[in-house]
Amino acid sequence: MKMTKSFTRSMNGSGLTPLRVLAMSMVVVAAALLARPAAAMEFQLSPLVAPASQERHVGKIVFVELMTPDLTAAKGFYSGLLGWTFRDIKDGPDAYSEAFLDGQLVAGISHKAIAKGERRQSAWLTFLAVRDVDATKKLALAQGAKVLREPYTRTNRGQEAVFADPQGAVFAVIASASGDPADELADPGEWIWSSLSTTDPDADAGFYQEVFNYEVFDLPAENGSEHLLLSSEEYARASINTLPANRPNARPYWLNYVHVDDVKAASKKLVTLGGRVLVEPREDRHGGMVAVVADPLGAPFGLLEWPDEQTKEVSK
Repeated sequence: MKMTKSFTRSMNGSGLTPLRVLAMSMVVVAAALLARPAAAMEFQLSPLVAPASQERHVGKIVFVELMTPDLTAAKGFYSGLLGWTFRDIKDGPDAYSEAFLDGQLVAGISHKAIAKGERRQSAWLTFLAVRDVDATKKLALAQGAKVLREPYTRTNRGQEAVFADPQGAVFAVIASASGDPADELADPGEWIWSSLSTTDPDADAGFYQEVFNYEVFDLPAENGSEHLLLSSEEYARASINTLPANRPNARPYWLNYVHVDDVKAASKKLVTLGGRVLVEPREDRHGGMVAVVADPLGAPFGLLEWPDEQTKEVSK
């Protein structure tokens, strides 16, 4: 059931994103996941939360992971832009590195080889928290999802699986072995928001509501598009937006946003580091700035200002 509620801040993704770039990156993620052998993931990882907690926040986006054809270049870019440091887990064709900010795990970076004739494209994968991956798989399949990677366990990290929702947007789930991160506002350099752009927001909202038990709320939108908010535990988790009508063949996708102090300055710095600005910085409805960008290997993500006085708590 869809209701209306106020929210201190909202992200309207419709009209912002360069759809061809985003759609291509999601195709690359799906293909890489289907091709990756299980043994490739059997190495020691850092826990999601350290020290371990007892917190569980089903539906919270708790991790993101980059697939890239050049892990060294990716590390240099994100270190220069966001101040991340890295811990290399494995070398060779299955190279994997963990990204940290002030000692806190913020992302994983996985090497994905480029086949001959294939374009160099990388992409970020969004992980949502669950309590039981196998139970989530059954529920997601019953609601029309497809399994792109069957449930598997990663030492210290927990159990994971990767799906495509009924409209094709790729996402992952994780039952963390160390609990879920607390509901605190992200610091600059950390992931602060995620949005799903899709052809039928109502239908996709129904899917995610069934699988993650979200509350779904309408928010004001422009040009007749839909803008829905997903929340749980009275905390905003993500938004769902309508894909622009002039791109009928565009694929639905998730897009993750990094918290930065100054979107314009970060965008300029990103270009000097070899990245691209896909959608120029613009003011959002709450007076902050937002932009959509890509790293040097083509992985899209967002930059977002979030004033300290604004929270993710929802109020009826």
